Amino acid sequence: MRLGLQLGYWGARPPANAGELVAAAERCGFDAVFAAESWGSDAFTPLAWWGSATSRIRLGTSVAQLSARTPTSCAMHALTLDHLSGGRAVLGLGVSGPQVVEGWYGQPFARPLARTREYVDIVRQVLAREAPVVSPGPHYPLPLTSEGLGKPLRPITHPLRADLPIWLGAEGPKNIALAAEIADGWLAVYFSLRMAGQYNAWLDAGFARPGARRSRDDFEVVAGAQIMVTDDPRAAFAAMKPVLALYLGGMGAPEMNFHASLFRRMGYGDVVDEVGARFREGSRDDAAAAIPDEVVDDIAIVGSPARVRERIGQWERAGVTMLSVGAGSVAEIETLATLVGE
Repeated sequence: MRLGLQLGYWGARPPANAGELVAAAERCGFDAVFAAESWGSDAFTPLAWWGSATSRIRLGTSVAQLSARTPTSCAMHALTLDHLSGGRAVLGLGVSGPQVVEGWYGQPFARPLARTREYVDIVRQVLAREAPVVSPGPHYPLPLTSEGLGKPLRPITHPLRADLPIWLGAEGPKNIALAAEIADGWLAVYFSLRMAGQYNAWLDAGFARPGARRSRDDFEVVAGAQIMVTDDPRAAFAAMKPVLALYLGGMGAPEMNFHASLFRRMGYGDVVDEVGARFREGSRDDAAAAIPDEVVDDIAIVGSPARVRERIGQWERAGVTMLSVGAGSVAEIETLATLVGE
């Protein structure tokens, strides 16, 4: 089991201590550091800024939103970061949701799986630099022929690695299978042991497709996890519930919230309904209070050092190869490194 430090995306202001957290993560043997984006800070700049003070740790977007950049622009970002970091970039991609895609980026959300497949193909063409990049579309046609002047191009800059890793953030069955088919890893926003068998079945369906890029042996499963060593689990769960309530009740429309759908598949449909209703009423505290402790315990690793170690082992046996964890202090990073190292 390896560890990745998840910096996430910024709130109203940049985090005050991210630089020292990244330095501590590298010093303590973390494999990667991740940055995310939503509709504020972007995913690439923090990695370039704070990653410039590192020499070993991988720098991953978790995730860069497809609609934020054309595929060729995204490939330019990735190959630039890869050169600057000496081959340490990981391109984590995700479709986001219709509220962000259409409301923030002004792009159509329809057919996200087809868009993802086409997007990844174009990025790989850029990174391979074997020929001018072309795509028949329909989502990202290259060259565009509206003026009759478009010309197929290949990147001026020679990418450092044609095989720069591409991981997909995915929550639904078809998207998880797609990750196994065309990507080098799966970024699991929420991971539940009770769903491990189903996750692996969906991944195996992707591995079995003709032309699948990887197999179980060389595919990375990166699970987002909140890890807290404490003798008061209930207090820890209470601290985690407001953010979970936001994702279940506010990160998506009532009729299309991928996080809510994921928790329904876990068997928490009644909880999702209650949280969503309270959130839409504007009662965020009540929405958080409607989440039972068992729901949080299902997706987090909380408890005594012995229980945390046991749970990490369970996640590893379920197929997780890396835990993407948040940390607020250097001490937390050192504790996590010790627990996983043991």
